[in-house]
Parts: sequence; C-alpha cells; structure tokens
Amino acid sequence: MKKSTLALAIALASAPALALEQGEHRFNAFGTLGVTYLGGEEDGRSFGIEGQTTDSWRGDQLSKFGAQLQYGLTDTLGVTVQLTAKADQDTWKGNLEWLYLSYQATDELMFRAGRLRTPIYMYSETLDVGYTYPWLRLPDEVYGQVQLTNYEGFDMVYNRGLPFGNLTFQVAVGQAKDRELFSADDQYDIDYDDVFAANIALSTDYGMVRVGYAESSLKDGFDLRPFDGNKGKFTSLGYQYDQGTVVVNAEATKRVIEGTAFPTLDAFYVMSGYHLGDFLPHLTYSQLDEEGTGRQSSWIAGLNYQLTPTVVLKSEYKRVDTSGGYAGQFVETRSEVITRAGRNALGLPTANYDGDIVSFGVEFVY
Repeated sequence: MKKSTLALAIALASAPALALEQGEHRFNAFGTLGVTYLGGEEDGRSFGIEGQTTDSWRGDQLSKFGAQLQYGLTDTLGVTVQLTAKADQDTWKGNLEWLYLSYQATDELMFRAGRLRTPIYMYSETLDVGYTYPWLRLPDEVYGQVQLTNYEGFDMVYNRGLPFGNLTFQVAVGQAKDRELFSADDQYDIDYDDVFAANIALSTDYGMVRVGYAESSLKDGFDLRPFDGNKGKFTSLGYQYDQGTVVVNAEATKRVIEGTAFPTLDAFYVMSGYHLGDFLPHLTYSQLDEEGTGRQSSWIAGLNYQLTPTVVLKSEYKRVDTSGGYAGQFVETRSEVITRAGRNALGLPTANYDGDIVSFGVEFVY
C-alpha cells in the first residue's frame, strides 16, 4: 500500500480537517468484500463479536459497504453523512454511522454536533474503511472489546502544526441509546449515558503516537441486569509508522467496568510489515487477558497486494488459542457461560479453545 494513497484514503473516509467552501461537496464510497473460515474447533463453535466466523465459508463477518457525503453550507459550516451496509448477525442492515454539522471556528479548531464516531480506538475514525489499515480483520483481541461505534453529541477537534510534526486533540461528550450488544450468543439493548472521551495524537517523521480515554454509564436489557448505571472505562495507547517501506502498528488497551462481576480486560497487539513493491507481507501478535481467569492469544500472518491505487487484495491466516479456562471470543451460550463461571469459582478445570481462521478479501476506496 503506497503511503500517498493511504493518506488519501484516510482523508476521503474520515472527518475533514478543514471545512469545504460554500456549495462545494465531496462524495466517496468504500467497502470490503471478504470471506472467512474457522477450522480446528471440532464442535462447530463460532468466533467473533457476533459469532459470524464459523466452520463454513462466510462473507458476513468481513463484507461491508459505505458511502459518505460532505457538503459546505457556508465557508465555515458543513454537513457530513455516512451510510453503511453490513451484516447484523445473519441479516444485512443499513446504518447511519455519521450525521453531523461541523463548524470551522479557525484553521486549527473545529466543532461538530450530531451523530459522530466514538473515538475509542486508534482506528475508530476509519473503522469501516478497511483500506486504511493493513489487516483484513482488525485484531479481535483489542477491537472486539467495545461494540459501541457511534454516539449522539458534540466534539471538538484541535489541530496544531508544529516545527517537527502535527498535534491533534479531541474531546467528545454525548450519549448512545438503544444500541445492540452481542453477548452469550444473543443480542441485548444497552444505553451508554454520559459518554466522555478524549484523545491526543502526535504525528512526526518517526510515526504517530496516540493516547486515549473514554468512559460512560451503562444501562442494559439483560435479564439479570449486570449493568445498573455502572461506569465503564477504556484507556488506550497506540503507535503507527508507515514511511513507505517498513510498517509498524501497536496498540494497548484496558477495559474496566466498575461495580460489576465483569473482570478487567487488558489487551495489546504488535504488528510489523515490509513493502516489497506492490506486496505487503505482515505479521501480528495479539493478546487479551481477563483478570483472574485466563488469556486469548493469536498470531496473524498476512499478505496484501496493491491491485490498483485504490484497490487492495488481502489474505490472512490467524491462529488463536485460549488458556487458563478462558473462552475468550469463542462464542458460548448463556448456560455455558454460567457453568464456566461456576467451575472457575470452585477451582475446577474448564475447557480451552483453539482455532485456525483463514480470510480472503478485496478492499477499495473511491
């Protein structure tokens, strides 16, 4: 993936750094067409946020399509709309990801209001635009922890050019009502109240470093109601480097849900790759630790091919294992979850899982 093309893709599919002029518009499309397969689990158990990775070749885990329109109402006021289509469990669903007004107060300061992307992860801004990151599927151990992708509210984005790079600071506040949460092979409604997030990123010739924090009060529709206004907190530290030859990505996160039986989750990944003409081979190690229980770890080996300046072919092999009696992101039913928790509390042995995940796909921006 050429550095200039990648920068263009990020600019096309993420929030604008500067407002468009009055009457000016920008339309972009992006998408992924991919298939994935899970082998190694004899009982047909599925894997992933919604259990869409199974022992059958399926495209609903990876495939998604989107379009974005930006329009300048005045020289400082603009509107942005982003729509996506992707699978929700076993059915396809249209989604309004973004709908917000932006006000360019100065060349460095922008305010936005409406439905916005939740700035949780390093790749949150381009979460659905797979072209902007090297993997076909983002490292599950990190990106499978928080299922909230957008919220209704306000944010402030401040960009400051420095002699040695660029500094970006963002603060966001709002709420997200009636969002879906997949857990124990089922879906539930959950409210995220009092959403607050802040992050700061420094970009130089030596790469980009990002530090982020987010929190929210949680209310859910679970039968047992494990969330009752409890606060969830998420912190992250990320690094990116791609100057045209060597590629490095790393991210470390911590998720805490206060006042509940949900354990603290610590996760990280480290990825490196090397551009060989239009090819990018890369290798990633990823790890997820659940406090007091066990670990999920994986190795990802991938090979990308830049077919055209805006189209990339990707292939990946992922070996994932759990240990310490931890199910990780292998999907269990509610009764299995309760049984596992009881056996762990009594110090009795519980099953570990492992699997081989193979994925192929094509990603594009326009």
